[in-house]
Amino acid sequence: MANLEAYQEYQRIEDFEEDSPPGEEDLLVHVPEGLKDSWHHIKNLDNFFTRIYHFHQKNGFSCMMLSEFFELVQFLFVVTFTTFLFNCVEYDVLFANRAVNHTGPGQNPLDRNKVTLPDAILPSQQCTERIQENSWIIFLLIMATIFWIYRLVKVFCNILSYWEIRQFYIKALKIRMDDLCNFTWQEVQDRLISLQREQQMCIHKKELTELDIYHRILRFKNYMVAMVNKSLLPVQLQLPLLGNLVFLTQGLKYNFELILFWGPGSLFQNKWNLHPKYKRAGNRLELAQKLSRVILLMGLANLLLCPFILVWQVLYAFFSYTEVIRREPGSLGARRWSLYGRLYLRHFNELDHELHGRLGRGYKPTSKYMNSFSSPLLAVLAKNVAFFSGSVLAVLIALTVYDEDVLTVQHILTAITVLGVVITVTRSFIPDEHMVWCPEQLLQCVLAHIHYMPDHWRGTANKSETRDEVAQLLQYKAVFILEELLSPIVTPFILIFILRNRSLEIIDFFRNFTVEVVGVGDICSFAQMDIRRHGNPMWMSEGQTEASVYQQAENGKTELSLMHFTIKNPRWQPPQESSVFISHLKEKVHHDAQTGPPAQLLLSEAPLCSSLLSNDSASAPDNLLASVLAHPVLTASGLPGRDRRFLPPSTAASAAASVLASLSTSQLPHAGRSRSHVHLTSTHPDGPMYRSDRTFIDSMSASDSRVHSTPLLSEFASAEMSLHAIYMHEVHQQSALPQRASGQWQNLIPMRDLNTTTGTHAVSLSMPTPLRLGGWTEEEEEDEGEEEINSGSTPKEDAKE
Repeated sequence: MANLEAYQEYQRIEDFEEDSPPGEEDLLVHVPEGLKDSWHHIKNLDNFFTRIYHFHQKNGFSCMMLSEFFELVQFLFVVTFTTFLFNCVEYDVLFANRAVNHTGPGQNPLDRNKVTLPDAILPSQQCTERIQENSWIIFLLIMATIFWIYRLVKVFCNILSYWEIRQFYIKALKIRMDDLCNFTWQEVQDRLISLQREQQMCIHKKELTELDIYHRILRFKNYMVAMVNKSLLPVQLQLPLLGNLVFLTQGLKYNFELILFWGPGSLFQNKWNLHPKYKRAGNRLELAQKLSRVILLMGLANLLLCPFILVWQVLYAFFSYTEVIRREPGSLGARRWSLYGRLYLRHFNELDHELHGRLGRGYKPTSKYMNSFSSPLLAVLAKNVAFFSGSVLAVLIALTVYDEDVLTVQHILTAITVLGVVITVTRSFIPDEHMVWCPEQLLQCVLAHIHYMPDHWRGTANKSETRDEVAQLLQYKAVFILEELLSPIVTPFILIFILRNRSLEIIDFFRNFTVEVVGVGDICSFAQMDIRRHGNPMWMSEGQTEASVYQQAENGKTELSLMHFTIKNPRWQPPQESSVFISHLKEKVHHDAQTGPPAQLLLSEAPLCSSLLSNDSASAPDNLLASVLAHPVLTASGLPGRDRRFLPPSTAASAAASVLASLSTSQLPHAGRSRSHVHLTSTHPDGPMYRSDRTFIDSMSASDSRVHSTPLLSEFASAEMSLHAIYMHEVHQQSALPQRASGQWQNLIPMRDLNTTTGTHAVSLSMPTPLRLGGWTEEEEEDEGEEEINSGSTPKEDAKE
């Protein structure tokens, strides 16, 4: 970053439909008498829209407040129960290390030495004396009490604020609480946009757009996604013996957000504005030193609080997972999406429920891919350990069946439990001998749902290095628990020794990649999904982007995020540059579909393709994806089916293009409502970007009679985005490799040549340097990349659904 100070000055993005010019935000606004209880001119729209979203996602006021109440009770229970266990239990009596003699009238002589639970519990007075004599316990209880009171005040404030949101849903949005679960977020969002026209919640814009609402809810999360995409946050550690590791926990993420966004000394002066001094490049070194001091103080504070946080983490993990492990020992071998994976795979402007749904659909194929790898050495060891453990366990169970007094033998129950856990764990290392996996096909199926895949994964799906990188995204639950337990110890050192060294890069990042949108505030410029400013020419935006290497988002995140947001919000009208990209993409899809397999052939093969991918009980959208992914295998394998003598060898790109083209009603885009650029949305608010023709819908209806239902339309929109991800990755891979005029049945024409080229041309492109997972190599800026990021045409922020 040698010349970053000359790269760009912070710039304000004007909006053509703002209600009041800059500097007049404090003008009095007349509110009609009938709207005295309305929500006119809300000062903090970030918090307001975020609470509206959380209110919907958490199923209303009652569920939210009940969860808050039980969180308080849970914390109180953990502290009280732990104190009781440490100070009020006589463990010598409980473990029968000290004899107990029960004497009294009518006492059975056989029961005089029998230990009961009350015998091991100390009297309340003696228990209190023990607590008072231990100053360390008293100090911890004082700290816990202060934190609990803070949580209590916060819960009380949440009750007041969410009661207001409840009234807003009922009075303004006309949604009753018993009907809340029947409304999707898109429907709630539509009512918010309509309400803006009536009550002017935001006085700086006449109309709100879907992107405005997303920007306010995801303001800081978009920054986090961008910093992970540019490998700015120190989440990848290079350790001497363990190699490259990804370490990102809830505690570390909390510290990042505290330092950068809303803590004391953070870069933002409020929820929606970056501090003015960080918008100028003149004092970047001084600001970097100040940020370095803030990070140092935060690291020292974490180091000071490390014992208390560590104790809480251990206690919470013990109470949360012990019973689950006892009941299901194999649960530790289950996988979950890591926190790093959620940030790495997240699109710009993707809400939590959209991300969870997409990763939920990708969980099963990703788990299958991870399970396709097995260690022969571990399998042999696991089989023998399971045999020996099972033999001993069988004998113990047989003895207890023969005589139940065997259970009274010391540690016999412990032995049975441990042996059962050992057998369950070892069986997880023994592969299923009846399963045959194709790693490349599985990885393609994974890509269809997670949408992001580094270039060097292609062709290396069967290698352990690729598996290890996928494991960074989908980690074992045992690894997650271990990382959270180690987080209080590791976090201070990451802050002090690694993050501090990146203070100058962080200052430059926020100055260079922050823009102000009137009516929204300061946002991450990547969240604008502007192809011209942040597009990557290797991702189908060649000739449309002016971005330097430093400005480009990695792994096609700008292009894929734009497509995802457009499909999820079909009424949103993109700005000029984005609309041009979408229209060119659609034209290229139709061009490539001409040499692809017919869509009807793909649909007829859907059941067979689903079985090849082990996709049991798949719905119509799942069958559609399976047909696209497995069709190249069918055409190359010679499996019985339709006559393929006149069909060229198929690729996933051509199959995806064929299906996407069949979803379009016309070959040419039509004009937008108020702009000269294209408007590529469907008439249904939840429908796909490519509207389905009658032939295609009839075919899908034959496989699923619920095709016209709203939930299934949402699933088809997700399937459409998956098809775009497959297609764009395939085109990216083919454009990254040198094109050969011979030996290829399909010549992919660059998007810049779609309107000017009539024949096929051989494209010669140099192979890019492979990137590490989430990697970004800092390079010297080119002269043309030193111009301001916000120069040029202005994106429109007031498009409405």
